[in-house]
Amino acid sequence: MNRIIRVATIFTLAVGIATGAPAAGATSISGEVRKIDASAGKITLRHGPARSLGMEEPMTMVYRVKDAAMLKQVKVGDKVTFEAEEAASGYTVTRMERAK
Repeated sequence: MNRIIRVATIFTLAVGIATGAPAAGATSISGEVRKIDASAGKITLRHGPARSLGMEEPMTMVYRVKDAAMLKQVKVGDKVTFEAEEAASGYTVTRMERAK
């Protein structure tokens, strides 16, 4: 029985890798930088639906950033794609890059 479970798990992972399926919770969100507060480590983003965070409607929100260096790579008005997670202290941007 354990052998069957292991084979099924390996098969599922292989299919995910082969199809380029994103990792769970790694869904990018499209947005625009509205404000940067480097001293507080926060960024205000206007973005579309963020289903990975349970947000079905577009909105503007203030996020913390996991790494303050992210704030130096963007400026107000830049279009970005980002990933964020919810924590006890609020929402935190874990990855961000300028949209192409």
